Amino acid sequence: MEPAAQAPILLIVEDDILPAIALRDELEAAGYVVMDLTERHQEALSAAKARKPDLALVNIELQGRDDGIELARELKEIGVPVLFISGQTSRARSAGTVAIASLPKPYSAIDMVHAVDYLLRHLKGGPPAAPPAHLELFDSAPTLEPDPA
Repeated sequence: MEPAAQAPILLIVEDDILPAIALRDELEAAGYVVMDLTERHQEALSAAKARKPDLALVNIELQGRDDGIELARELKEIGVPVLFISGQTSRARSAGTVAIASLPKPYSAIDMVHAVDYLLRHLKGGPPAAPPAHLELFDSAPTLEPDPA
């Protein structure tokens, strides 16, 4: 008998606490394990180093002088793929080399669950499928390209 597959682990880096809590609740209801919510760069990086998540959902503009793009760069260096969750679509596109995709705000909970499902399935080499409508994939994610068949 095979052991049950462990639920994917997600890190949410969002400084707007109410949407972050709602997002966490929806993702947990969909079967994901969500690490403690973080809103600061160093806090998120420390958490990711301690327990490497399968995917980090990162807002680009964080409180104070924290920058989600710099955080994404550091997460990428330790092997954590990043999905930008931001209303700043042009900044997300310009930083596409440090993230695998972007889901623009405002997004619905179902959009986020579908985006996370899609990205994790393809990061693990799942069968090619059309991405969710609002998800923008970046060229820096070669594992997301469909296998030639």
